[in-house]
Amino acid sequence: MVTIKVRENGPYVVTGPVTITDADGALYTPPEGKPNIALCRCGGSSTKPFCDGTHNANGFLAPERASGGEAP
Repeated sequence: MVTIKVRENGPYVVTGPVTITDADGALYTPPEGKPNIALCRCGGSSTKPFCDGTHNANGFLAPERASGGEAP
């Protein structure tokens, strides 16, 4: 099972087996030995698509919170 948690003003944290590809089909390998993958949401990471903590330094504020509970 894959779980994605949205961290307030931070990355998307993905738990579970996933394959990550970009718009061009390039494959990204998650860091080894980590049960969770943090995906950048602020756009400032130097390790995109992975989060490197830059959101803390650049003052990233998410534009809004997710609404509701269950997906449509």
